[in-house]
Amino acid sequence: MPEHWHAQEQIVHILEGQMRLIVDGVPHELSAGDSFYLARNVPHGVETVLQTRVLDTFSPPRDDYLAIDEERMASDQ
Repeated sequence: MPEHWHAQEQIVHILEGQMRLIVDGVPHELSAGDSFYLARNVPHGVETVLQTRVLDTFSPPRDDYLAIDEERMASDQ
């Protein structure tokens, strides 16, 4: 995932695999069981080392992701 930033705080939980989270140009190696806090508007990107499954938590919730959920729920009805 290329470098980006957003107005929400983010907590990244690594459920499976291994990835490199690059925060403000500094790489952080993360594996299953690790978590990482990202403050709002901090540039970050990801390189996967192994196939990885991640749980991201945003505060406040991201409106763009909420809109995707609403569209999917509407199409399921």
